[in-house]
Amino acid sequence: MSKVRGALFGLAFGDALGAPTEFMTYEAIVRRYGDRGPRDLPADGRVTDDTQMTLAVADGLLSALEEPPLTAARLEPRVRGRFLQWLVDPENNRAPGNTCLQACRAMAQGRPWWEATVAGSKGCGANMRVTPMGLAPGLTDDERAGAAQLQAALTHGHPTGLAASELSALAVRWLLDGLPVAELPAALRARCESQREVYRGDWLGDELWRRPKVESPAQFISTGWDECLEVLTGLEDAVRYVGPDADPCAAGGAGWVAEEALATAVYCVLLHPDSPVDAIARGAASSGDSDSIASLAGGFAGAVHGAGAWPSEWFERIEYRYDLDRYSAAWS
Repeated sequence: MSKVRGALFGLAFGDALGAPTEFMTYEAIVRRYGDRGPRDLPADGRVTDDTQMTLAVADGLLSALEEPPLTAARLEPRVRGRFLQWLVDPENNRAPGNTCLQACRAMAQGRPWWEATVAGSKGCGANMRVTPMGLAPGLTDDERAGAAQLQAALTHGHPTGLAASELSALAVRWLLDGLPVAELPAALRARCESQREVYRGDWLGDELWRRPKVESPAQFISTGWDECLEVLTGLEDAVRYVGPDADPCAAGGAGWVAEEALATAVYCVLLHPDSPVDAIARGAASSGDSDSIASLAGGFAGAVHGAGAWPSEWFERIEYRYDLDRYSAAWS
């Protein structure tokens, strides 16, 4: 339970730590919090839509897993239903992403998800919420990958959002299973290369890939894997030439799009492989989408180090702690 709990709570801790800095410049963050970034959880432990939508995915996935095997037919209506509940929740007031709102509103009007999704969006809303797909035990890599891509596709129809979501989920799983942090970038790049022309039609159907000038499913999905591979290349070198005292967005990008959120979060964990708090503080001290970068980093770092690596008082302070504990217990 420790590592699953560490990952889920780590995601929420990073989200809460990064929320106040999301729209600040790096220079302003340093002036306010110092070179090491914010390091204490806000007193109210308030999270953003990143954690809220993660819980929606977790609840839909848990329900779908009640009768294995996991399939698109079981997963899609459950996750879609949770997204629509989130759409009208009075607590959905945390600057939610326009793509998620637009797609959910279209689904609420009765449009099928492949028509409701925002085809050109690869925003980090696709993978900020995917950690549960990495935590659920007993799934095959194909099930985990398909589920990760499908939950992304409900709102973000761009192939890079799909690929980055699969990579984010698998990163959590691999770290949970003992992959050394230093080996994670190479493992992710290898996945990009091996999956480059794999379109998961059994999960995504035959409608999503059909776009002007796209001649095949393989051509469609290859764009996503190529863009992820590009941003993941050189992360190890960035640890040396960007370093711990610079804006982490200089290493992996600002994080507003899915592949950059993944890359910069991995960079933060590479930079501080033995200190989860330092990893999410570095993610929060970024000029880009700080809460999403820090939340992804928190999920990765928590999967490595477990719940005991986080300050004990944070567990009582964080919002939605009872829900986070429920899913932690279910998958441990």
